[in-house]
Formats: sequence, structure tokens, C-alpha cells
Amino acid sequence: SLRFKGGSGTTSPRTHLSPSRGGGVMWSTQPEQVDRVFQALRKGLKEYLEGHQVEMDFLAAQQRETKRNSRLEIRALERYIRRLEFQISKVEELYETYCIQWRLCQGAVNMRRAFSLSPSTRASRESLLELSRNHSYRSCTKPGDMSSMEGELEILLGELQIKMKGLIGFARLCPGDQYEVVVRVGRQRWRIRGRIESDDTQTWDQEVMAFLPHINHNFHIKVTEAKGLGWQLVGSVTCASADFFVSKPRLMLVDITELGTIKLQLEVSWK
Repeated sequence: SLRFKGGSGTTSPRTHLSPSRGGGVMWSTQPEQVDRVFQALRKGLKEYLEGHQVEMDFLAAQQRETKRNSRLEIRALERYIRRLEFQISKVEELYETYCIQWRLCQGAVNMRRAFSLSPSTRASRESLLELSRNHSYRSCTKPGDMSSMEGELEILLGELQIKMKGLIGFARLCPGDQYEVVVRVGRQRWRIRGRIESDDTQTWDQEVMAFLPHINHNFHIKVTEAKGLGWQLVGSVTCASADFFVSKPRLMLVDITELGTIKLQLEVSWK
């Protein structure tokens, strides 16, 4: 079992990191990563949509059979479903535009490489100069459009809420042991410290953190143990952010050590 310090109950106040997503966007040179995030985002949104459609059908049937007045609930669900449908269409349109721009960039880069490798003639030099003046090529060498689209996609990713569930180590965890867990996504960082109590419960100084997922940054988790006057590394692991774009909370059981003698249990919810 776990106890959390701070506050009047067993849980600490929810903490939220919210760094700017606009100014520091970097253009990705790995379209397969953008594709993976897009596919996971679209799948997660459709799961949300299907779940709410099932709920609305249930309320409509209940209203017909029992005369229950579910009109307000149905209207609220209809509005939410329309917002989800709009968001799905926005994501798909944005990704289609991104793919077109990427193909244009790849084509322009390949043409320039071909001209550079071909024998130098007046015609080839003129073609290379014309290509350099081309708007599509300039937008690839200074890819503001691509980074802007990636920034727009990241805004649509929502947030991932991480809840600390504790360490699992069986005989490896002993009363009095102190641990520090650091979860990092890009520049966002969550550092929490915990202690194994005499009754084998765990006390942690924080419970929940909300992260803004990024296309090019995964979750990096590091666990250290207090040893003497310092901290000794127990293990570290990386988890892909795209794996958590699901409609229901997902329980993570992460092997921190290579042999799995210590595991970290987290609950991830996508909002």
C-alpha cells in the first residue's frame, strides 16, 4: 500500500507541467515517428468516439423503454461526439498536408543531389539555380512549414497524467530504503522521493503529474536508491509516448533492473 505526504488526505495535490509548445518546436527528420504518433492519436480518438456513441445509444434506448428523461445527457454527449469528430477530421487533414509537404521536400532534395552529382554543364547549373529559387525547396531548407505542422499536431495530443503506484521488489525492498524516481519528457521533469516503511507500505512525497507529450520525445524513467551520503542508480528505461494514447487508463509495470528484481508501477491516463 502507498501513502502520500502533503494535503489532508492520502493524496497530494495534482501537479501540472506546461512548457511552451510553440517556440521550441524542432522539425523532425524522421517521418516514421510522426506517422506512429498520428496513427496512435487517431486510434485513441476513435476509441473515445466509439465509447461515447455506445453510451449515447444506451441512454437513448433507456429513455424509450423506461421513459427516463435522459434528454440533457444525450444532448451533452452529442455535443462531445461532434467535437471528437471535428478533432479527428482536423488531425487527418493536418497529417495529409504534412505528408504532401514531406514528399515535396524529399523530391526537391533528391533533385538537388542528382544535379550536384551530374557533370557540370551550363544547363545543369541553370537547373540547380532554378531549383534553389524554388519555393518548395526553400521551405525544405528552412522548414518552418514542417515544424509548424508538427507543433499543431502536438497541441492536439492533449496531456498524459502519470500516477505513482509504487515500487515492486518483493525481497529486494526493505524497511528504511529510500528511493528517488525521475520521469522526464523533453524538458518536463517529475522528481519524487519515497521510503519503505516498517510495515512494508510506501510513502511518496507526490502522487500525480501531468505531462504534455511531444512527437520527438519519449518517457525516460530513472530510479536511484539512497546509499550512504549519495544516490546509486538502480536502473533506467525509456517508454514510447505514443503507446499511451488510449481511451482508458493504462497500468504500466516497468522493469527497472535488467533482471526485473525491481519494477515500477505507474498508471497513465490520456486526457
